[in-house]
Amino acid sequence: MGSELITIGQASKMLGVSIQTLRRWDDAGKLFSIRKTTTGYRYYRKEDIENYNVKDLFKLAKNWIASDSGFEPRQSFYCLDSSVFQARLSRLENELGKMKELSAIFPLITAITGEIGNNSFDHNLGNWPDVPGIFFAYDLNKKIVVLADRGQGILKTLKRVIPNLKNHREALYVAFTKIISGRRPESRGNGLKFVKEVVMNNKISLFFQTG
Repeated sequence: MGSELITIGQASKMLGVSIQTLRRWDDAGKLFSIRKTTTGYRYYRKEDIENYNVKDLFKLAKNWIASDSGFEPRQSFYCLDSSVFQARLSRLENELGKMKELSAIFPLITAITGEIGNNSFDHNLGNWPDVPGIFFAYDLNKKIVVLADRGQGILKTLKRVIPNLKNHREALYVAFTKIISGRRPESRGNGLKFVKEVVMNNKISLFFQTG
């Protein structure tokens, strides 16, 4: 079976670069296209695009969540439901446990990764705007874990409980600093306070965005 071909427009969205940039890369031999002789249009193997810049996990996640037209990420980074996420989270924990330099904190890394990932499923269940599930990838050589979703966002979730929240910045502040309620869906923010405590008390960095 041949590789799936996608248009140059689809490739540009997946990589987060312009069509003109892809044309320049093709001409320079940086990322070759396939041209059908009957039309002369440029096409790309989907697997080539998925594998291009795969080491830049942050860029892959950002391109996915920022895309106007939702598409599923590459399968190795895509958790359609919480059962897939839990299985991959267990694998992450096993791999972290083999790293001597993380022996004291790897359970905490697993815990906050699980908290953030589970929030995506708990608070978007039945309400995903387009593509359900989350992007979940990690590079233990660089010691990074990346999670992303195309869900409703923290503002919309917390406005059910705090209707006067004005913007995403304010919602993010509340989620990480205020005790809201132990009832779902409000409990989303309380879990993020646990994440904050772990990060502040250990040699862990966190970059968190919503919007």
